Amino acid sequence: MARSLQVRLDDITGAIAGIDAIIDGVDFQTFTQSWPMQRAVERGLEIISDATRGIPDDRKLEHPEVLWMQIAGIGNILRHEDRPVEPVIVWNITQTHLPNLGQAVRRMLPN
Repeated sequence: MARSLQVRLDDITGAIAGIDAIIDGVDFQTFTQSWPMQRAVERGLEIISDATRGIPDDRKLEHPEVLWMQIAGIGNILRHEDRPVEPVIVWNITQTHLPNLGQAVRRMLPN
């Protein structure tokens, strides 16, 4: 059975909240030294990537500030690479792209 848009948006907001909680007060150097932290954030990004794939294109077009294709693509990289993704890439996603995505998703949620 197909998952509803609401469930997908909830998955995204939950994963962003989880990532934010993990890295709250953490600097890049600390992040790079914590294997569990890096893997947890990567898993959150996989969940986000999967959930964005089910958002209808017309809804995505309402939020051109979000790099939808790249967000969907990072999940493939995280799942299929034979080695971990460079921590700087994951860190930059959390710092640069997740805030825009979070704002867009909150605007998609029903009031």
